[in-house]
Amino acid sequence: MPSSFIVRFRPTGPWRFGPDSGAREQVDRLFHSDAVYSAVTLAMGRLGMLEDWIRDTAQNENGRAPVRFSSLFPFNRETLFAIPPRNIWPPPDSTRIRYKGARFVPLSVIETLLGEKPLDEDRWQVDGESACLVPSNWQEGPFRTGLRSNAGVDRLDAGRIDVHATACLEFTRDSGLWLIVVFADEEAQARWERPIRGAFRLLADSGIGGERSRGWGRSTQPKWERASKLFPWTETEAPELAYWLLSLYAPGESESVDWSRGSYSTVERTGRIENPARWGELKSATLMVVEGSVLLAPQEPHGVIHDVAPEGFPHPVYRSGFAVTVPIPWRVPA
Repeated sequence: MPSSFIVRFRPTGPWRFGPDSGAREQVDRLFHSDAVYSAVTLAMGRLGMLEDWIRDTAQNENGRAPVRFSSLFPFNRETLFAIPPRNIWPPPDSTRIRYKGARFVPLSVIETLLGEKPLDEDRWQVDGESACLVPSNWQEGPFRTGLRSNAGVDRLDAGRIDVHATACLEFTRDSGLWLIVVFADEEAQARWERPIRGAFRLLADSGIGGERSRGWGRSTQPKWERASKLFPWTETEAPELAYWLLSLYAPGESESVDWSRGSYSTVERTGRIENPARWGELKSATLMVVEGSVLLAPQEPHGVIHDVAPEGFPHPVYRSGFAVTVPIPWRVPA
């Protein structure tokens, strides 16, 4: 993997990721990479670097992004979780563990499965609240879902009150969310590392995700560390390599992915626009390959950005489909 960093956010309160249904009483457990790009773009605007950021990423003439972001995944202390490769998960049925109930799996478990070694059933359990595979001696996962009540009071008629509940993620002690930042080369890192650090610090103070006006989505200052030793199996030889997605991916026209093989699924992404010009309008839908998919291609998939502004909108609205991938040995799904 090119020059890359792990960035950890340790929440100071609830976080909310809106589900595809938009239901207030439901919450997604995953903050997707396209939403990370949008959050960073809004932060770049507040830092006075929006034009340079858009020019280098969304409007890059060679189509190669200088910076790519993975989606946000949970962690607890030194245990990093991710959506596992679809071709090796879930493992064969167990007498005591329903593996398919785990959406997030420790990287150490993924390494074990890629090495074609069996899992010790006595060491693991599935935490239903977080959908994480956790050690059997853990009392809880890295987060749980909760409902927070709120009341809206009519400013003109104080007797009219709208009481409702909003779902959120509540993080346990020493837990949080992590992502990978990938720079295309040393020049891109020299140009954009400091601005992105500043954008993440701003987002930690102002919030990421929904209900930011209530103080949700905030964290302590993000912690950066190099990701060079994160995936040790990438140094091993394999008869055939595949690419495991840690982000959403929108394929470019010139990219040669073998869609007849691999193990992948897709999702239609929409969302609403956060812009004073026409706040809340629905973005155009984009079909994207989801996290955990495993793709076969002669070269690392890179992806593209799409303009998803609705018809007649005063300026482009970009959805990032840039891929963050990890090479893994290819194995045909069971």
